[in-house]
Amino acid sequence: MAVCAGHICSKSVESGRRWPSSLATDAEFRRFFDEYFAEVRSYCLRRLPIADANDAVSEVFLVAWRRRDTAPDDVELWLFAIARNIVRNQHRSARRAVRLLSQVRSEPAYAEPSPEVQAIRNAEDEELVRAVSALPDKYAEVLRLWAWEWLTAPQIADVVGCSASAAEKRLTRGIKRLRVSLASRNPHAISKEVQQ
Repeated sequence: MAVCAGHICSKSVESGRRWPSSLATDAEFRRFFDEYFAEVRSYCLRRLPIADANDAVSEVFLVAWRRRDTAPDDVELWLFAIARNIVRNQHRSARRAVRLLSQVRSEPAYAEPSPEVQAIRNAEDEELVRAVSALPDKYAEVLRLWAWEWLTAPQIADVVGCSASAAEKRLTRGIKRLRVSLASRNPHAISKEVQQ
């Protein structure tokens, strides 16, 4: 037995334990894992809550497995360095989560619209879609690209294969035709929209 940082350790203290000559098989890596697991887990438990520490230990050995071909001779210190980086990443993630949660809590909560309001909106949406569909295709497609895809007139022109000025004209004429169509279906709704 030896004294390690003021504690009695069951393992004999060796300076710089070495990486096994080969960790190519699962059995060899399992022996390596068994040898270092307790030390890595203790390191992580002293710095993280238990669930996060267990995740960190798993990640340490995953990194060790992936980088086993480039590991230095002193693997114990190498594992601690990997663990340190993983613990730091988890601390950063926790701080980001706290900041995000505080931002979300500071955002005003919007109440869901009542079922009546949702039904009216759905009916209006359906009426609008029917009105757009009733337009000639050259106007309907331009309006869909503008309203639903948020494209500009030059972008619309590229999509439909016309000049930018033609796309602008189609868009302007399509909006006028749509207003006329909607006004004939519900004159009060359109006049209120135009006044706003």
